[in-house]
Amino acid sequence: MRINKLFKLMAVSALTMTALTGCGNSSSNGDVKEVAIIQYVEHTSLNTIKDAFDEQMEALGYKEGENIKYTFKNAQGDMNTAPSIIQDFKSSKKDCVVAIATPVAQTAAEMSTDTPVVFAAVTDPIKAGLTTSLEKPDKNITGTSDEIQVEMILERALQVNPDLKKIGVIYNKGEVNSVTNIAKAKAFCDDKGIEMIETTVTGVNEVQSAIDVLTSKCDAVFAPNDNTVANAMDMVGPACAKAKVPLYVGADSMVQDGGFLSVGINYEDLGKETANMVDKILKGEKVENIPVKVFKENLSVYVNTKVLKQLGITLPNEIKNDKAYVEIKE
Repeated sequence: MRINKLFKLMAVSALTMTALTGCGNSSSNGDVKEVAIIQYVEHTSLNTIKDAFDEQMEALGYKEGENIKYTFKNAQGDMNTAPSIIQDFKSSKKDCVVAIATPVAQTAAEMSTDTPVVFAAVTDPIKAGLTTSLEKPDKNITGTSDEIQVEMILERALQVNPDLKKIGVIYNKGEVNSVTNIAKAKAFCDDKGIEMIETTVTGVNEVQSAIDVLTSKCDAVFAPNDNTVANAMDMVGPACAKAKVPLYVGADSMVQDGGFLSVGINYEDLGKETANMVDKILKGEKVENIPVKVFKENLSVYVNTKVLKQLGITLPNEIKNDKAYVEIKE
């Protein structure tokens, strides 16, 4: 009898310990990570990145309300708003901050002393002051770069029109990424003997008049992956098509929104890689061990076929027969 009672007590104790241990593991596994996301503005490129990021995070096992909590804010292109958003993020403990586009990445950098920051779609992270090394990030900030191949895009412009004499450029000089790309365009044009006509804008409301001036003076227009211009593609694309002036752009999404041609990456891939970096950080990896990912390989040549017809252009074989050629239909 006593032995049976002893065994029963031992069994109950064992079950109790197992239950308690199970509860402990459940609590540990149920640790909810907090990730704050700030996006500079609404346009196709950045929206594509955000959507791909969300999908990849879910594929990696993160479920909103279960093991992760997101705080998402959009600055709506207003850099006066971005600092207050970052201050809100700082007031509550975050495990990681994601900044989509250069302007908000620069603002989010002030959180990097206490919180890891992962940027997305920053053309030149070093010139933007986010790190001094792409291979070994040294400011608790890393991320993905959409450095565009300006020379490759403009080479395609020359293939389309070997007699190209004047090319107009439109961008917001307040965006570091755009300034970098326009400098590359200027160097290319100087080397090829092409006159570059430069027009800058500070907001979407200035774009229409600026593009009208360029299309009246130029044989082609180049717009880098500039957030202000990308947000106004519904004006820029039709204006160029109507004037029969090819619009060469810095992103596949800008081709989708009415640009004629681009050479570059797929922004879905960039969004997914940004999520992979956040995943590593949430699992304990140090930021300094996560190199900045620059997307400059396996590039595609994107052409909007609707715009192609509107322009009345016949694509040269160098482009049409390129294995990287991708047709985009609006």
